[in-house]
Amino acid sequence: MNAPTFQAGLAGQNVIAAPHAADGGTINLHFNNQPPGPSATPRPFSTVPFRPDPDFVERPDITAWLRKHCSQPPSRVALVGLGGIGKSQLAIQYAYEERRSSPSTFVFWVHASTKDRFREAYREIAHRLQLPGHDDPKTDALRLVFNWLCDENNGQWLMVLDNADDIDVFYPKRGTGQSTGAKPLAFFLPQTDNGRILVTSRSRDAAARLTGSTQDVLAIQVMNDSQAQQLLRKKLGDKYEEGAAADLLRALECLPLAITQAGAYILQRWPEESLSTYLVKFRRGEKNKAGLLGRDLGDLRRDPSASNSVAQTWQITFDQIRQEKQSAADLLMFMSQFNPQGIPRWVLESDRRHWRGIDGSWAGNSWDDGDDRNDDFEDDLHILRQYSLVAVTMQKGEYEMHALVQFCTRAWLLLSDDEQKWKRRFLQVMAREYPAGTYENRTKCQQLDPHIEHVVKENPTDKEDTKKWAQLLTNIGWYRAEAGIYGVAEQMNRRALGGREKVLGLEHPLTLTSVGNLASALGGKEKVFGLEHPDTLTSVSNLASVLWRQGKYEEAEQRNQRALGGKEKVLGLEHLDTLTSMNNLALVWKEQGRDGDAESLMEECVQLRQRVLGPHHRHTVSSRSTLAGWTEATERF
Repeated sequence: MNAPTFQAGLAGQNVIAAPHAADGGTINLHFNNQPPGPSATPRPFSTVPFRPDPDFVERPDITAWLRKHCSQPPSRVALVGLGGIGKSQLAIQYAYEERRSSPSTFVFWVHASTKDRFREAYREIAHRLQLPGHDDPKTDALRLVFNWLCDENNGQWLMVLDNADDIDVFYPKRGTGQSTGAKPLAFFLPQTDNGRILVTSRSRDAAARLTGSTQDVLAIQVMNDSQAQQLLRKKLGDKYEEGAAADLLRALECLPLAITQAGAYILQRWPEESLSTYLVKFRRGEKNKAGLLGRDLGDLRRDPSASNSVAQTWQITFDQIRQEKQSAADLLMFMSQFNPQGIPRWVLESDRRHWRGIDGSWAGNSWDDGDDRNDDFEDDLHILRQYSLVAVTMQKGEYEMHALVQFCTRAWLLLSDDEQKWKRRFLQVMAREYPAGTYENRTKCQQLDPHIEHVVKENPTDKEDTKKWAQLLTNIGWYRAEAGIYGVAEQMNRRALGGREKVLGLEHPLTLTSVGNLASALGGKEKVFGLEHPDTLTSVSNLASVLWRQGKYEEAEQRNQRALGGKEKVLGLEHLDTLTSMNNLALVWKEQGRDGDAESLMEECVQLRQRVLGPHHRHTVSSRSTLAGWTEATERF
């Protein structure tokens, strides 16, 4: 009779009911305390917490790169880019592809945004693998999983380290030290011949540190037009509109999360909302755009703790930069005031050199010398670049940022009540750096022109800001006049004049300079269009009004008579512009003491305006009221 054999782990007190043995027989008890051998390894599985995406759009260049760089262990690679650019979705797709092509490979998904999430993922892996002691709260799950991963007998594995944005999660901060015996989490990411690691991160620096090389890091860009169209078509199905789609995708800059967000919004509100109406809302104004980009409509294929709105997704990055280095966050806010394309580096450097806070101290860090200041500036730029918020262009010395990043940064400023502070700072820099419009300054003017539009539209209320704004407009007008763009030159000079009259007075030398600039712009128009062109005559009228406000009635009369005669000849007696000049000439005559001539001309103007515009039009009412006042004063006298 064969002797029964017992094999079991011995722990504490084991009580075994002894079987009956025949006389002279023996019972052999074998106790084995060793962990289960390779034969106990479970069948390969995946812990990817998301299902495959039926709407996934293939991005062949990225897939090919992953297959090339992540195919053989012990590889470590990373996908980096803006939040919402599609890094995690690409990693999910690659993980499922790996399971299909290699069923014997384990796939582990580790959320790495915080230390707690990392440890939680390792505990889940230990549980799924049924590692000894996995259910004991005192067991070090990190060490358990690490040892298992290092054992090549357990087979091939792929780990996706998702949202590894903060390098401080994996390595101790410099100078902080760490408790005795504690290992940084990076220690528990083994480099073995049976394992590969795919990292997704918003931070290039974190990705390069975790992979060990920048060559193993791929920067993910927005989708191309074709891919973006495919994604939107899949999201909307039969509600896709060919005509409006291209415009919407341009507005969304082909960003996958923004496209998904727009699709969810449209479907949720169909049929009241459509692709076309969404586009109209998006374009209606900054408040509407912010509302649409800030909506969180839910997505089962994104981490539940992550926002599904573009604005909130990037808010996380903004906050992280602010915590990492305030001066880098300040640089981002300053850059958001520019046009997103072609931001000149020399202007950024100038801002850093000149800007002081309201109390006279440097707004950013304090520096001992110029080299330290430049190093600090370079560090700030590096932080913005490594988070993919700012990129270097092919044009040396210029930077660019996504228009949606720019918009969300401005929205962030608005919420923090800092918008006016940064607008003011930008105005001061532009007023200082936009040069006089001479030929030798044309390159600088050309570089700055794309960035001044929203500054020009402002009407500052602060006296000092108005002075700077007027000087900026004066220089812009000068450059436009030199370039032969006399209409814009006149407009800039007229607005500069208005600002200077308000804060400096009518007789200030700079105010009088603006009057001269306005006259020069008129001279340019006369050369280009001719003396009797309607645009020229309008400029003559504008200059006449300025001279009238200045109290230069003789010059104002000459300009108004010329304008009236020209308009009557070219446009006709009853044209609205002709009647405006008639009204203005009457006002000048009144100031000159020519009461009879003034009243006679104003009476004619009233009659013509009543016939052309009607008795209740505001221009008719204004002329009639003026005439009545003059008549009453004459009768009383």
